[in-house]
Amino acid sequence: MKLEESKTYKNLARAFAAECMARTRYEFAEYGFRYNGYEAIATLIDKIAYQEFNHARMLYTKIQESSDKLVSNIEICSGFPFKEKWDLEQNLLILAQDESDEAEAYTKFIEDALEEGFDDIATLFKQIKTVELRHKEIFTEVYNQFKKKKLYKKSEKTLWICPDCGYVSESKEAWEECPLCGAKQGVCNLDMPQGYLV
Repeated sequence: MKLEESKTYKNLARAFAAECMARTRYEFAEYGFRYNGYEAIATLIDKIAYQEFNHARMLYTKIQESSDKLVSNIEICSGFPFKEKWDLEQNLLILAQDESDEAEAYTKFIEDALEEGFDDIATLFKQIKTVELRHKEIFTEVYNQFKKKKLYKKSEKTLWICPDCGYVSESKEAWEECPLCGAKQGVCNLDMPQGYLV
């Protein structure tokens, strides 16, 4: 079967569109956190948005590699979420759910690719799905810390680093303002469990 005649081909296009839209929604959320002084969360979301961009780039490349000529159009019918609002806490929960929904879509895409004999594309879908599930864990962890007001308060001493000037201190709670440059607490690094860092 030629890729252009398969469900997998349309799934590549659907996945590409979904990754592009996820990146943009995440940039909206990133803007909200940055605007409200949560620089560290904004930076984290921005890194994940960049990873979504790279997922889209890899999917786009697979589509382009499938044809010697320009691909002028791939007709797809898909639904896409428009859930994010300007509520910071709620958006973290929505971002986690978005990642879960994307992983679920990739499960079907993997099945289709394997059934149609496109093992390399099934592998690409599997790898992206694994990252989406990790993103879900990251957003869930940040949501829990944000909701419980534990972003900058820990039960054990933690290294707090100011990304603006490099000042470092070790304590259970981050400073309200960096003692060296005066940057607000929201710019301070986030203390994430091992394996959550992007």
